[in-house]
Amino acid sequence: MKILAINPGSTSTKLAVYEGEKLLFDETIRHADAEIMKLPELADQLPYRLASIMEALRLKEFKPSELDAVVGRGGMLKPMDSGTYFVDNHLLDDARSGKYGNHASNLGSIIAAEIAGTHQIPAYIVDPVCVDELMAEARISGLADIERKSHVHALNIKAVSRKIAAEIAKDLGDTNFVVAHLGGGISVAALRNGRIIDVNNAENEGPFSPERAGGLPAKQLVQLCFSGKYPEKELLQRMTKQGGVFSYLGTKNLMEVEKRAVDGDSEAGLIINAMLHQVGKEIGAMATVLEGKIDGIILTGGIAHSDMITGLIQEKISFLGKVFVLPGEAEMEALAAGAFRVMNGQEKAKTY
Repeated sequence: MKILAINPGSTSTKLAVYEGEKLLFDETIRHADAEIMKLPELADQLPYRLASIMEALRLKEFKPSELDAVVGRGGMLKPMDSGTYFVDNHLLDDARSGKYGNHASNLGSIIAAEIAGTHQIPAYIVDPVCVDELMAEARISGLADIERKSHVHALNIKAVSRKIAAEIAKDLGDTNFVVAHLGGGISVAALRNGRIIDVNNAENEGPFSPERAGGLPAKQLVQLCFSGKYPEKELLQRMTKQGGVFSYLGTKNLMEVEKRAVDGDSEAGLIINAMLHQVGKEIGAMATVLEGKIDGIILTGGIAHSDMITGLIQEKISFLGKVFVLPGEAEMEALAAGAFRVMNGQEKAKTY
């Protein structure tokens, strides 16, 4: 069974073709800023990105008629359980409308449906960022006006949890993990019996990251909002795209920051240690959510490629239990695996 996986980003579209879970080939299509700027609305980008994918497949001498399914990155949709979902008209309507948020990943389901419809094969999404399995207590913020939301790197967190569960010879549903996804945003999740029962919202809670401010002192943030220093849109941009490490050091490149710290830059060393201080605290907090009954702590995401960073985190948290390091995001593999589990009968596809 051949599966095409599609993952649209803000300036790129990743694609990969799998036979079962075996990768046949992959490709990252880079979109020039000038081209994307001509197409500010996601709907306008559809023909452009679709044509790019078809051309990439042609250059690989792969015929789309050979496909058995297409799976796209799930975008900003309504809160849902984890799993693999059929792409139907209800899902497509929400992805197109941006009702729950506009992001390039919304195009994942739309492009998948276009290709699948042409060849009369199924289209799926797997574990989008809107996966919501929070326990009731985790939704309470402390202010009745505000409910905590689940916004999480679910695709990779679920994928690495399945891998480690298999490694320790358990079913995912019989495991408890704390998983820290370390990337441009940072999600630290508590998984009980395979379900994400608590997580910091990676967009505006928890540890600061290379570009996000994370959880900020609430009173000072309110005062900054009303200070007149920043318009609302600019302040939100500063918190989510220009916060964190970038706010202090002017770069989002953690490799650069690590080198500066090793070379004796005391400010770089302080900021990187402060970020890891917050990551360690969040992992400890999620361990208490699971009452200390954990099968392991998993460090994943792009930042986990750094031995220095994962080593420093392990120094803080190893007393809690065994630590597993699975660097990278493996999103394409996770998309294909989710579709394959449905196609080979391991799971049933869910309806949006």
